[in-house]
Amino acid sequence: MAHYRVGLALGGGAARGWSHIGVIEALVEAGIEPVAVAGTSMGALVGAAHAAGRLDALKEWALVVDWRTIVSLVDLGLAGGGIVEGQRIRALLGQLGIDGEIRSFPVPFAAVATDLADGREIWLQDGPADLAIRASISMPGIFSPVLAGERWLVDGGLVNQVPVSTCRAMGADFVIAVHVGDGLLGRRRERLRVDPEGDAAALAARVAQMLEQVPFALRETAGRVLPHLMRTETRAPGYFDVLVNSLNIMQEKINRSRLAGEPPHILIAPDVATINLLDFDRAAEAIAAGRAAAEKALDAIRELMAR
Repeated sequence: MAHYRVGLALGGGAARGWSHIGVIEALVEAGIEPVAVAGTSMGALVGAAHAAGRLDALKEWALVVDWRTIVSLVDLGLAGGGIVEGQRIRALLGQLGIDGEIRSFPVPFAAVATDLADGREIWLQDGPADLAIRASISMPGIFSPVLAGERWLVDGGLVNQVPVSTCRAMGADFVIAVHVGDGLLGRRRERLRVDPEGDAAALAARVAQMLEQVPFALRETAGRVLPHLMRTETRAPGYFDVLVNSLNIMQEKINRSRLAGEPPHILIAPDVATINLLDFDRAAEAIAAGRAAAEKALDAIRELMAR
């Protein structure tokens, strides 16, 4: 296996991205050391931690995260093109030691972001790591864009969700990709689906329950009037549902196209379908899922690398 230059492409997926930690641990323990790491969004955070030699510190922090910690990282502000400014996240990266110059990392690293002006894919391979990570995770509508040089940058998942091509450009000739987005669209399907039959059945049940409390002589009249009084319009999806699912649709379509045109040698997909995007307090489950998926792929990796 030593004659291959292994690249690791880590995809975005918010809290599901904690599974990248388990994948990396399993690969390294098996003697598979990547010589290049590229990450998008949450993949950029975990990838930078590994490249900087700070993966253990990130894991230790992730395993004790609760909702109070998550809320403490949210610095609200509407003046910068997003709801969250992200300065507290950069401060956290500094505390974890993931804020150094990317070029100084023991393992070459690149974070993928998107140029907001023209949609170009930007590979951040030098400069401060915390700035690169902050740019790569800048989901439009949630995080404010990041100014890097003369460019305003947003989430890399808009153009390259699992950066296989980046790894190859960094000199890798065997690419292991990790995709954590399977099932993202299905998680909100029921909430966003309009079900006239279900709504009608629920209305009929509520009317019948109320009619039991109406005097018998008035039930016929009440039975004609109550359905009209109690009928409600189908509730429109909320802001977060519309924003996140729209981005998920776009990213999934782009990702399928990119992976079809630029397939990795191995694609690892941890079973994290039950973990929601904001379940950052479920790191232990995600890490375990990542480790299990990587261990399952080891035989295939060894077989391919033996050729």
